[in-house]
Amino acid sequence: MTQEIDTNELGEAIVKKLKTIYDPEIPVDIYELGLIYDVMVNTDYEVKILMTLTSPNCPVAESLPREVEDKVKSIEHVKDAEVEITFDPPWSKDLMSEEAKLELGML
Repeated sequence: MTQEIDTNELGEAIVKKLKTIYDPEIPVDIYELGLIYDVMVNTDYEVKILMTLTSPNCPVAESLPREVEDKVKSIEHVKDAEVEITFDPPWSKDLMSEEAKLELGML
């Protein structure tokens, strides 16, 4: 009998993992920074993450999406992870959480 995994719980584990990944130029995790637009988990426990970067010329444009995929794939029960980068809508400071703004002295 296969163990049934709650996709909501898995989603929470994914968000927790995303909060351990930091933009190297800003001392705030990518989730609070507002770089993650969507996290989708299907019934096969495959994850798709829609995210952006602070700019198209971001120095970690190659490595950050790979790091996100690798860390999400390391979560128990996740069978696969795919990151899609979008610049629509473009990232702005308005997407940052209150916590991130506070951390950066913007409040």
